[in-house]
Amino acid sequence: MASPDIAEMLEKSKELDRLRKEQEEVLLEINKMHKKLQNTPEAVEKPGDNSLSKLKMLYTQAKELSESEMSISNQLLGQLDAMIPAGGAGQQRRRIEGNEQKKKRMKGDPDIPRLSPSMRNQQEFFASLKGEQVAARVAQEDGEKDEWVIVKVTHYDKESKEFEVLDEEPGDDEEGGGQRKYKLPWSHIIPFPKMSDLATAPEFPPGKQVLAVYPGTTALYKATVVQARKRKSDDYTLEFDDDEEDGSLPQRMVPCNQVVALPDGHRQ
Repeated sequence: MASPDIAEMLEKSKELDRLRKEQEEVLLEINKMHKKLQNTPEAVEKPGDNSLSKLKMLYTQAKELSESEMSISNQLLGQLDAMIPAGGAGQQRRRIEGNEQKKKRMKGDPDIPRLSPSMRNQQEFFASLKGEQVAARVAQEDGEKDEWVIVKVTHYDKESKEFEVLDEEPGDDEEGGGQRKYKLPWSHIIPFPKMSDLATAPEFPPGKQVLAVYPGTTALYKATVVQARKRKSDDYTLEFDDDEEDGSLPQRMVPCNQVVALPDGHRQ
């Protein structure tokens, strides 16, 4: 009899198969629409023609399926990482604990390019992240806590399926004071929502736990959504864990494109 973890993984694998079949069906419909527009481009100018609206709907559906596939794949990789015994000592790592460490990463309003998954081929999507800034999980030395920071993707190796990333924020003196480089599996990478396409970004209701960039820093921490937003472009009002001041948690405003879903099994 399969263990609960294995059984859950098998169910997610079945869900992946279903999503890929749906993607193939949608792709066939998109190709049909492309051929129609190539053969009769004047059709879109006729009153009542809905070809472009239908094509947009198909692309939106394809994007949603791709995002769902990536989300489930990330969950599966996270489960596998948790089940596989850890290897030997890795590269030097740092800890971020409490408000004092948050202040060490203070940085003036970073300009963060965003990219949402929109490509059916995951390998192409991962390669396209080169030069982009994303959220990345950096391993802790003691293995007890996760550390998420903003990094810049410098390369994606299709063979090893690893990202080479650069933490552009200078480290502490005891860490050498320079920028740090990491090699990370894609389960440790989360692209940020795209400001120009917030309609497809996930919506987090009040009470939902998320991972968000702590204001004025390049580090991400677990937080809880406090208030509902009126518009997709509005900032989130959040309360960060371990951010207590005078016996209470202050409410902090965070741009919507700096808030992502809290990864399964997050440790802080």
